[in-house]
Amino acid sequence: MIQPRWRQMIAGLACMAAISSPQYVWTLFTPMLRTDFGVSAAALQVTFSLLIILQTLFSPIQGWFARHVPPRNLIMAGIVLTGLSWVAAAQAHSLTMLYLTYGVVGGIGTGTVYVGVVSLLMQWFPMRRGMAAGAAAAGYGMGAILTTFPIAHMLAGSGWRGTMTVFGALIAIAGIVAAWFLRTPDADPDILEDVNGYSTSVVVKTPVFWVMFFMMTTMATSGLMVTSQLAQIAIDFKVAHLAIAGMAALPLAMTLDRIANGLTRPLFGWISDLMGRERTMAFAFTLEAVALSCWLALAHHPVAFVLLSGVVFLGWGEIFSLFPATLTDTFGTRDASRNYGLLYIAQGVGAVFGGPLAAWLHQASGAWFPVFACAIGGDLLTALLAIAVLRPMRRRFLQGG
Repeated sequence: MIQPRWRQMIAGLACMAAISSPQYVWTLFTPMLRTDFGVSAAALQVTFSLLIILQTLFSPIQGWFARHVPPRNLIMAGIVLTGLSWVAAAQAHSLTMLYLTYGVVGGIGTGTVYVGVVSLLMQWFPMRRGMAAGAAAAGYGMGAILTTFPIAHMLAGSGWRGTMTVFGALIAIAGIVAAWFLRTPDADPDILEDVNGYSTSVVVKTPVFWVMFFMMTTMATSGLMVTSQLAQIAIDFKVAHLAIAGMAALPLAMTLDRIANGLTRPLFGWISDLMGRERTMAFAFTLEAVALSCWLALAHHPVAFVLLSGVVFLGWGEIFSLFPATLTDTFGTRDASRNYGLLYIAQGVGAVFGGPLAAWLHQASGAWFPVFACAIGGDLLTALLAIAVLRPMRRRFLQGG
């Protein structure tokens, strides 16, 4: 018999998987959208940035709603908004409407579900919050595995409007079914809250928080640059339509990316328990810098393009387990959800740099080298900061200095 908390974990992961496609398959739509709307890549990528910004900015606000609305109802509402954002976007005939539907409505919807599921699962696993947050993030990171090839196939036959309409409805239906099984934990001696630590009002006044915010922003920038523009990168390097073992290189790369992006979160969370948070950060962030360098050099080769894109995500996706764990290690569990909600805004800032600004830099320079150089430099800088700045700063803070 499956314990109630693990049933909640399964239902929560299903909800996360249902709403992951707007972020992780966006890149498949971009070539058709650019053609239909006749806009630049930079202008189109504002849609993606709005999705991430609204998703992350809603994190602290969701804490207020959670005190007044049952988690299941809130998560269901977010799932409905996410599905409707695609259905409505399919009817958009201007870039402004695409911004409002896919970007704004989709961002609010996915943010509601993401923060709602993470917060609920941390209630069910109060003594293993890092594991719960990492597992939830893995569900979101890997969820689009189920939709990548079907969406790529339907795009080729039905266009982007028909594809968004069908899969928007599927997102809503699948997510609502999964959310129906969610509930808050009853009073249980095995599910107790530890409320030690610092309040959010204290946390935001500490330099160590803002060092983590800068580091997460820098890492989010490089990963979201690849997430949002993978299709354009594949087209520019002339591998998008090449086949590997009978499968198109682009959706194959995206599928491998989702696997790596999901596995890295609990994997590096576990490694950080053994090696320490900052050492693990330094290793993982350097791994992404090396992977990006090799990817840029070998991107014309389809097999290398597919494999190295997976390594890139292996070195990036762990930020969604390492930073929450480091934050809670430092400031305790008293306001852990709100503290991470504020830190999670760093991903929204990274979406601006990794989305339209990266597209603008590529357009202005006519090459991907400057974009990759900025991302690689940011990864190496963040790896250095983890050891040289964050580690001693956290040690002094924890020692009361």
